[in-house]
Amino acid sequence: MKALVVYYSLEGNTKYVVDQIRDYLKADTLCLEPVKEYPKGSVSKFVWGGKSVVFGETPKLKPYKFSEDRYDMIIIGTPVWAGSFVPPIKTFLKENKLSDKKIAFFACSTSGNVTKCFEKLKQQVGVENVVAKLSLIDPKVKKSEENVKKIKAFCDKL
Repeated sequence: MKALVVYYSLEGNTKYVVDQIRDYLKADTLCLEPVKEYPKGSVSKFVWGGKSVVFGETPKLKPYKFSEDRYDMIIIGTPVWAGSFVPPIKTFLKENKLSDKKIAFFACSTSGNVTKCFEKLKQQVGVENVVAKLSLIDPKVKKSEENVKKIKAFCDKL
């Protein structure tokens, strides 16, 4: 089975998890990059990110290569903004049909509350069943052996 991890990472938490999943599964990765970057490391990132989610924005992405027929499984990784997944993921999902693929989600947050985020992702992708889900709290900043075990357990389900 060939897997692709599609993700967006503003400050590196999601990328930190992607690197481990990539190494464990030998998966390909696709980092989504908006043409206009979001601010980092300040209050404005919460304002801009939250506003983008609330208003359902779909930012223009830098060109990327994706061929859906090459992959059996798509793993979607996202930070949690305003209780939801990030706008660059929304753009990707609007541009690509994934409902016939095996799907897995992981999310990085500061609170650990990702239920609403995962429900919104399921709706956007158009699937009833998700193979696996993983929620981590600031994994790059709060590195731990427990998080490594959670990531491996997530990969083992795939």
